[in-house]
Amino acid sequence: MRQSDAALAERIAERRAGGDDPRALVGEMRRSVLLVPVVDGGLWSVRAGGVRWVCGFTDEAALARFALHHGSAEQSVEYAALLGARIVDEIVPALGEPGGLAVDIATEDGAMLFPPVAGVVPDEVAVDAGRSGRGVRW
Repeated sequence: MRQSDAALAERIAERRAGGDDPRALVGEMRRSVLLVPVVDGGLWSVRAGGVRWVCGFTDEAALARFALHHGSAEQSVEYAALLGARIVDEIVPALGEPGGLAVDIATEDGAMLFPPVAGVVPDEVAVDAGRSGRGVRW
């Protein structure tokens, strides 16, 4: 695990335990390189709760846990290594629907969702755009 990837996993653990500043977590996500599975030439995503979630993983072990849950354990998983900032600033806005980033979704007690809100994604695609008091608060 690279240092930046470990830092994101640590920030997620701190946030899940009720600590840490959510803005620091978002900053760490933006600086981290995430592994995003590629399926049929596109990035793997899932729709849940009216949001399309691009799924990224902090390391190959987290990606392997995901592959086990989705029946891909016997074969290698193709993936793209992308900076978190690129995912939320470029890929999510290109989805054409509310989108966010789901990190380490197959890691028990280690997953974190970065929802389509101001402070995480660009304002023009944030579902809370135009509301007063915007910002990362989740």
